[in-house]
Amino acid sequence: MPRRGERRRDFRHEDRVAGPPRIGARQVVASDARGRKRTLELDPAAFTCRVLAQQLADEWVEYIEVTGRRVGTATGYRQAVTSFCRFTDDTLQGRASAASLAEADPEMGEVLLAWEHSLPAQWPVGSTRPGTLASLVRTLINRRVQHQDRPVDGRLGRVAADQHGLSWGTTQELDEYSRKDKTALVRAAWEDVARLRKRLRDGWAMVAEGAHPAQHGWSSLPNLLWGLAHQAVAPREIVRNLPPPWPPELHALVPSHIRLDGVGCGMRRYFLVRGLLHQLYPNEQDLHGFRVLLVAATGHAPEEVTGLNEDSVEFTPTGIRLTMVKNRARRIHRRDFNRVDAGRTVEHVHEYADRPRLEVSEIVRQLMEVTARLRDRYDERPAPLFLQGTLPTNRWTVAVGPGRLRMFDKWVEARGLDLEGKPDVRRLRKSTKVEKAIAFGGRITDIADDHHEETFRGHYAQGTTLRVISGKVITAAQQSWFAKAVEGPVVLDAAAEEALAEAETAAAFNGLGLTAEQVEELRSGALEMGVSGCRDPFDSPFSRPGDFCAVAPLRCLECRNAWILPSHLPQLLLFADHLDGLRRRLNPAHFHTLWGQTAANLAAVLAERTEPEIEAARRHIAEGTAILQLPLAARAEFDA
Repeated sequence: MPRRGERRRDFRHEDRVAGPPRIGARQVVASDARGRKRTLELDPAAFTCRVLAQQLADEWVEYIEVTGRRVGTATGYRQAVTSFCRFTDDTLQGRASAASLAEADPEMGEVLLAWEHSLPAQWPVGSTRPGTLASLVRTLINRRVQHQDRPVDGRLGRVAADQHGLSWGTTQELDEYSRKDKTALVRAAWEDVARLRKRLRDGWAMVAEGAHPAQHGWSSLPNLLWGLAHQAVAPREIVRNLPPPWPPELHALVPSHIRLDGVGCGMRRYFLVRGLLHQLYPNEQDLHGFRVLLVAATGHAPEEVTGLNEDSVEFTPTGIRLTMVKNRARRIHRRDFNRVDAGRTVEHVHEYADRPRLEVSEIVRQLMEVTARLRDRYDERPAPLFLQGTLPTNRWTVAVGPGRLRMFDKWVEARGLDLEGKPDVRRLRKSTKVEKAIAFGGRITDIADDHHEETFRGHYAQGTTLRVISGKVITAAQQSWFAKAVEGPVVLDAAAEEALAEAETAAAFNGLGLTAEQVEELRSGALEMGVSGCRDPFDSPFSRPGDFCAVAPLRCLECRNAWILPSHLPQLLLFADHLDGLRRRLNPAHFHTLWGQTAANLAAVLAERTEPEIEAARRHIAEGTAILQLPLAARAEFDA
């Protein structure tokens, strides 16, 4: 199906109820997301290239039957075949009747490539449909090639065996709801459920007060409700026998925009009967609240919770056990959901029924309560839990059917919710996945407990919250590493350097982590590393513990073990000249990656020195009394 907002092409043939197909037409029976059977038909006689259409239709029927693909996939294949055959008719015109997968004339390989080339212009930029349709037709052709008794032209077979050249398009993943928006949705859903239960309770209370409207009056609201509840009167009888003027309680059942002047009387009567029906049974909009609560409480996909039926529910002493079917993943999940107050009695839990808490057993119990009478009237068993009472305009009879749960955005708007981003109930499942990811510390094996791990990586790990959390984790890890490895050197001034030579003040360096032996070694130059002294070259953060530092003196300015004395100034200036040469040779990004931190620390050290000190150090360099020894590796840099 096209993404929302894309143009829909007339590629579909009529979906028919199960029955004998038209002569020559092919039929496929496939299940929808709720397990209901639908019959799809493709009639080759609708095309001039009838032989080609028959060949592709036969492959389509056999493929769907063998693989058990669902109605969405079957519809996609039919759409692809229809598009290709119509293009063949338009392109070959008078020669279209000779088109066949088995014949070399006309050349169907060229037609296939031309059709694929025309697809992107029919869809918005970035759409996934062109690539998908091209892939589906090639799949059917390749499947025919695998059967020896079904000839396929050699060139066409080679073209179909290759990958098509179309882009697969892009998709935009839904982001999860913020914690604030999720809380607002759950609260609104509980309030909506509470209003529904009160409305139905009041409606059936009036049914108890009413009687047959033919004997006790057609203008009485309780009588009309009694007639609908007991199926004693048909909706058209109410319309025909309702005398004007209507009493106020009947006017109140008609939406305000319908009561305005200029709206036909027939429409007002239709909405009146529908309003009467809503006093007895939940409608499509009423079921949104239950779906929101169950998705938020269970963390399962919307189609899993709306697919629940009477056999899917088992109440246990501690809560409820649900059997949920995930058709897309071809999985069946049986999950126990315990009550928060599992140690208390069920009667105690009922006291909290209308509070904004996510008690799965109580949500399902209330859902079954409001749809109990609809399930009694439903024809099939086991009856779904999400049922609605409707009044189709083309039949004017009360119908009971599964709630389609459309227009979630209208439900959100009607409840006055100001949500960030697109209103979509699937975002609630993503919010639950984020909470689970935080609780399990990011362990995908625990998070992806109701789908494949790759599904989590591709669809759930892209949300804003997890990106922020992962960013914080990475930053924390970097900060932890920097705190250990890139803490930076200790810089001493001239007075501190002189204090190293005095035994009575050397103990003051104990507070900086130096032992008396290390102070003596610093004083004697035994720990000299070129541009600095070193606290312990065998405890380098850049090498394994116990190994001599492998990066001195190139990384001394990034090391916590380094001690920089005023006497190191000439070597520091020479090292600064070395870095300036690297800066000129490397591009800025590469230099920053390799030497950015060292250059920043060196600039900070030199900024603390006075001009006379720097001039004196430059004289030592000019006289040749100060040199800097660097490893050979420091003389070669690779900009890649």
